[in-house]
Amino acid sequence: MITCYDIIKTLVRTEKGTMQEPDRKYLFQVASKANKIEIKKAIEEIYKVKVQAVNTNMMKAKLKRVRQAQGKTTPWKKAIVTLKEGEKIEVT
Repeated sequence: MITCYDIIKTLVRTEKGTMQEPDRKYLFQVASKANKIEIKKAIEEIYKVKVQAVNTNMMKAKLKRVRQAQGKTTPWKKAIVTLKEGEKIEVT
């Protein structure tokens, strides 16, 4: 059985993501097979907050080079979670 900690991998801390926090929007890296309902339940269970909406986006692999070697980064799924009015996730 998949747990909520398997669904939510990490909180994504970027400049663009930090600018959305006053609007109650937080970015998470989630499991590629997870759907919006599973993501919503996992966030509510882990952080004890009420979720208003979940938007997901598959981030494509990027080409990277180190000298002559060329490879790709791993594709990953991003979830933008909007919390209900008055809710907040404490980020340390």
